[in-house]
Amino acid sequence: MHKRVDLTESLEDYLETILMLEEANHVARSRDIAANMGIQRGSVTSMLKNLAEKELINYEPYGYITLTPEGKNIAREITKRHALLKDFFTRVVQIDSEKADVMACKMEHSVDRDSLEKLTRFIEFIDKCPRTGKEWIDSFKNFCIAGEKDWSGCFACIKECENRHMEKRSDSA
Repeated sequence: MHKRVDLTESLEDYLETILMLEEANHVARSRDIAANMGIQRGSVTSMLKNLAEKELINYEPYGYITLTPEGKNIAREITKRHALLKDFFTRVVQIDSEKADVMACKMEHSVDRDSLEKLTRFIEFIDKCPRTGKEWIDSFKNFCIAGEKDWSGCFACIKECENRHMEKRSDSA
């Protein structure tokens, strides 16, 4: 576990971007960071100096940028939070991918470790519990598409689940 470093949302975004560029190109360059983040190249320098002072990146002006081990750990944690939140928003809550990505980017900076762990466990529960799973998510998707609160499909689904469980009980007896 890494020590907690005070980082702004913007600094976290830089770490996430540097990690992505490092994974693609083995190193990052300030112009690639600027292009990827949609900002002016001159804006990057002060942020890189700040991250270097915090010992999260290896940085020399006009040189390549790489993450330190601590910087890489933090960047991976941020990336993991982003991916988990985006997956939850797109797959479970049925928000379109682009909007989910924007929301995940905003939320990844503020979600605490305990809440993230509970969200992870909830997603695992949905994916593995025989009462939920893909059918359950598909039912929710259809419920959202219908745009009205028609619970009749839910009651039929509950009855079907009860019947399946009763059949499993009688098969194992």
